[in-house]
Amino acid sequence: MADKLTEKRVLQAYQCDRFGNVRPLILMNELQSIADRHAEILGCGRTYCLEHNVGWVVMYYLVDIIELPVEGEELTFTTWPSCQDALRATRDFEIHGSDGRLMVRATSQWILIDMARRRPLPLANHLSPDVVVPTRAYGCAFEKFPDFETTKTHVMKCRFDDIDVNQHINNAVYAVWATESVGYVYRSNHKLKKIDINFKKEVSPDTPEICIDVAIDGLVSKHKIRTGDTEHAVVICHWAEL
Repeated sequence: MADKLTEKRVLQAYQCDRFGNVRPLILMNELQSIADRHAEILGCGRTYCLEHNVGWVVMYYLVDIIELPVEGEELTFTTWPSCQDALRATRDFEIHGSDGRLMVRATSQWILIDMARRRPLPLANHLSPDVVVPTRAYGCAFEKFPDFETTKTHVMKCRFDDIDVNQHINNAVYAVWATESVGYVYRSNHKLKKIDINFKKEVSPDTPEICIDVAIDGLVSKHKIRTGDTEHAVVICHWAEL
């Protein structure tokens, strides 16, 4: 029988920004963390991937922040595989507050690749459809983001600590690059309400600098993350005024 995975934890001060709200890096890493643990329980996690020389690659994260988690609150994280087709797997998430209120809902899309050939693999050969719980936390379609004209470019450094145990730039770092690129003044006057990420090409760990092309239109910021002419991801953020 397919099951969801649920975990509780208290948001700590070091995980929060100057206003006591969860940092984007922490939010994305917590989603990734519970997804990793559930995949391991289901027999398709890191242990399986290392044994079979395969790897999960995320294509999309769509995260709707109904209420930003704050320092000191006990949060309940829940995740489950919600859809699966020939090549793509969908994993959904919910975060509830201590009183049960829904604070964050999210969905993500993944493919499994042959690490040697860097080609997608049929999921039926590696992942049973029985693990799917056919309910959605956030029923958005995974569609190509519309193109946009940028108005400025922000340059970020690739840090040693941005590299994870899989030897690539951690997925959560893309959220940091996007949210930092709006500038200090904008961040100081706005809180994040939604972040959509379309991952296109991984960033090499030895890349010295990353360019983030930015366009801000009121409460929406759009970001192209690139090195030279290579586009690695597109991010769209929605904000609310403080």
